[in-house]
Amino acid sequence: MGCSNCGSANGGTPSGCGNKGHCLTGGCNKMNTYDWISVLDLSDPCEYPIVEVSFKEGSHKDFFINEPHIRAITGDMVVVETGSGYDVGQISLSGDLVRLQLKKKYVSEDKIQSKILRIANQRDIEKLEEARQLEKETMIKARVIARTLGVDMKLGDVSFQGDKKKATFYYTAEGRIDFRELVKEYAKAFKIKIEMRQIGARQESARIGGIGSCGRELCCSTWLSDFKSVNTASARYQNIAINQSKLSGQCGRLKCCLNYELDTYMEALEDFPEDADVLQTKLGRAQLVKTDIFKGLLYYAYDNEKIRNAFIAISTERAKKIKQLNKSGKFPEDLIENSPEQKVVDRDSEDVEHDYEDVTGLIELKHEPKKKNRNRNKRNNNDRRKPSPSAPQNTAPQKPASKDASTNAAPRPNKPQQVNKPTQAPATSASTQSNEGGNNATNNSNPRKKKFYKKHKRPNQNNNNSDKN
Repeated sequence: MGCSNCGSANGGTPSGCGNKGHCLTGGCNKMNTYDWISVLDLSDPCEYPIVEVSFKEGSHKDFFINEPHIRAITGDMVVVETGSGYDVGQISLSGDLVRLQLKKKYVSEDKIQSKILRIANQRDIEKLEEARQLEKETMIKARVIARTLGVDMKLGDVSFQGDKKKATFYYTAEGRIDFRELVKEYAKAFKIKIEMRQIGARQESARIGGIGSCGRELCCSTWLSDFKSVNTASARYQNIAINQSKLSGQCGRLKCCLNYELDTYMEALEDFPEDADVLQTKLGRAQLVKTDIFKGLLYYAYDNEKIRNAFIAISTERAKKIKQLNKSGKFPEDLIENSPEQKVVDRDSEDVEHDYEDVTGLIELKHEPKKKNRNRNKRNNNDRRKPSPSAPQNTAPQKPASKDASTNAAPRPNKPQQVNKPTQAPATSASTQSNEGGNNATNNSNPRKKKFYKKHKRPNQNNNNSDKN
């Protein structure tokens, strides 16, 4: 912000004018027109009596009659007459260039009646600055009043007149609004004359200004004066992915820059054949995958499984020839012709550089399922394994059972005499075996040990031998 119109702070640092982004476009002036005649040291023998005056740093411009005795030139702050008082602005264009500007905006000289009163003095400039400081506070209060009355509109900007007797409220709305009651409330609150002016979304962004996605200032607030209609067809012709968030500007409409290169694309597309999406050959049916407009190439892929992984690039002339052959009922051997223009691109090869297409917004990734908390499942399983406090617990440590001896049994004596094993165990063996050892009662409570004793039950050697003998 170091232009000539900006003041300097302590230490020589430019303080800035606060109108961020418009210094490079012409002296802190939006929609500025370069007056190259005023730069040259030439005297105009036939001065043009009409000048262009900009208000509020270029947000509004109008034409006024410059009488010879005032001697106002380009860059002077002047006081002009209006229908309800006077206003203060800056001459942005003078001389013979104004005639071209009138022709561009379709304004006739006979309709211009307002005149420049004088060159603005210091008091006029101070009063204008006071009016600019009131605009933000007034806009906030006006929005509150409109919300309380339930008026369906969006207030975008407020512009005070230089004498602080009139204010213009710029708003956007979808349809017509009955704001008669709203104007009465504004007149009571602000004590000035009120003018309501409806504008579009693009005009609103032009008045506010900003930085676009390209990193530069908005075209509508710097140089673009007429707004042409923009549709999604201009994006399709340029092979741009239809993504509403990417194609929309700050105004919520499609970007105006989509029309800048459209004519070049349309001229290049005239050489491409029509209805060439599918071509028939002896190898099979080839379908159009993509087009390279400026290189003049069409990429096809066969439906045949054996050669499905290959993209074949052919020129527009070759595609026209194959299309004519197909209409006559003939099929060429292959899409490729012995010409250096055609080439085959293999999708599986790693050495070939691929030309990728911008598919932003066309591919949506699925959300990954949430992973289950394994630690939580482990805790639940451990809780299930734990015995309930009411169930009896075995305090004695458990040892794995073996075939030779039972757990907690009395020590075996030396090898006894060979005894014939009975076919059936006596009924008293279970009771006598339960009395042997001190811990048999507690061990028999365990169901696993009961099964072990049933399988590996040994008769009481002393009792059985005595009975048999």
